[in-house]
Amino acid sequence: MNQYETVFILTPVLSDEQMKETVAKFTNLLKNNGAEILNEETWGLKKMAYAIQKKSTGFYCLLEFKAEPSVIKTLETGYRREERVIRYMTVKLDKFAAAYAEKRRAKLGKKEEA
Repeated sequence: MNQYETVFILTPVLSDEQMKETVAKFTNLLKNNGAEILNEETWGLKKMAYAIQKKSTGFYCLLEFKAEPSVIKTLETGYRREERVIRYMTVKLDKFAAAYAEKRRAKLGKKEEA
């Protein structure tokens, strides 16, 4: 299994509940296809560098997971079908990026405890 990181941007007109529902949908899609979710972060409403579909802000979400390469095609098809997703990017992490992601998660965990 490879380690992946995906970031997707949801349209800013969603309510908080709709945003969480959409993130849960993609998390469940990964779990149902045999992926192991390592980390889930919602970065909230952020200003984008340039307008996408005439929108200048969006809800950013990050998912880190381990999965077989065939799962990525299913995930990205789900992104394309979901009208709430305006952009997405999935990256396979090499051993150095995976180590960095592990450090970052540990650092975030310490901040949340404090």
